[in-house]
Amino acid sequence: MDSVDNALRLIHALDERGGLRVAEAAELLGVARSTAHRLLATLRFRGFAVQDGPDRSYRPGPALVDAGLRAVSRLDLRSVARPHLAALAEEVGETVHLVQLEGNGARFVDGVESPQAVRVGLRVGLVLPAHATAGGKAILAALPPESVRVLYPRGVQALTGATLPTVDDIVRHLQDAARAGYATNFGESAEGVVALGVVVRDQQRQPVGAIALAAPAERLPRARLPFIVTRMQRASLAISEDFLGAAPQG
Repeated sequence: MDSVDNALRLIHALDERGGLRVAEAAELLGVARSTAHRLLATLRFRGFAVQDGPDRSYRPGPALVDAGLRAVSRLDLRSVARPHLAALAEEVGETVHLVQLEGNGARFVDGVESPQAVRVGLRVGLVLPAHATAGGKAILAALPPESVRVLYPRGVQALTGATLPTVDDIVRHLQDAARAGYATNFGESAEGVVALGVVVRDQQRQPVGAIALAAPAERLPRARLPFIVTRMQRASLAISEDFLGAAPQG
């Protein structure tokens, strides 16, 4: 565990200082220079550091930079989306979430719970198989089919008997969702729950997240779906516009 802690301390130091020499890393950690060199070499191999300059110092690598950009993007999108999630939940009376893709998983990064006594609870912080969630499917439907297939090298995880069972089934289902402009989840992640998902896009029309709305099945009959979807699409557009407006201009 000491080596893991030391590696994390070095990552933090690289991020804060912008660069480290082997001697500085050894002093920071209180270890031999050979140990510090080995840890920094591992970080370089994993893309968290690069080594250049006349003094052969280590600087933040692409993996560290990318992780930071993703974190900032997630925090920015969450803060922008929050009022729109709250307004949508109040308007339709059901639980809504902001979802983002992590590999082939859907992470629930924020949400507003329905005020009704019988409701779908918040899932904030959870990661579920994207193909079993409406929000995850809304994002996947915005990706090329070949990109979706790459996300499932080990097959498909099922949560209920209604979960899509194969990658081919997922791709076909996503094509329908893309044409419809929204994704559905009829008991695929939890029995008795119906959910809808609408993608949120950035300036390049790339998916950056999705709005997911979930309710007990009896409160979301198919006849009510167009009403709900229209309001979700309106909220998605508002989030995209605000997110782009909040983004720094180059």
